[in-house]
Amino acid sequence: MSTRGSIALFIDGANLYATSKTLGFDIDYRRLLKEFQSNGALLRAFYYTAIIEGQEYSSIRPLIDWLDYNGYTVVTKTAKEFVDVSGRRKVKSSMDVELAVDAMDLAERIDQMVLFSGDGDFRPVVEAVQRRGVRVTVVSTISSQPPMIADELRRQADVFVDLVGLRDRIARVSPERPLARELRPQIKPEV
Repeated sequence: MSTRGSIALFIDGANLYATSKTLGFDIDYRRLLKEFQSNGALLRAFYYTAIIEGQEYSSIRPLIDWLDYNGYTVVTKTAKEFVDVSGRRKVKSSMDVELAVDAMDLAERIDQMVLFSGDGDFRPVVEAVQRRGVRVTVVSTISSQPPMIADELRRQADVFVDLVGLRDRIARVSPERPLARELRPQIKPEV
């Protein structure tokens, strides 16, 4: 996937997380950044996610902090909690508008937009950015059952990249663990 020119990444955090989990791997965000820096001038890498209000500790907080210090522009907003008609507590946390606004703002300064999401709600913004001359690559998957990408978004994209094809270049590589016997102290039997 080699291109030249200026590139901006737009990562729908919740969607990318769900897609990578479905495919059985974790994203190494340092490797992801390097992968796209090698394709052109990376102008910006946005990461969008919602945070639940009032949570003292959130499992996503360490990731957000790391991304913020390592080349990503992190965009967050507080998720809204509500009670649905059947009395269950629900959380609403869409970042679609924020991503769309940022994409439109940058459209005049980029040659390529890479959208990490399969959400069909992004089809109109992809079309609008394309009308401004930007080439749009959408990264999601059709390798799951059902596919994680909406058909209308896939059709609208100039290029569709299945996340499975990027796995070897952006997956987190876990360090090898020492064998259990290497962890035990070596005690020689007394003779």
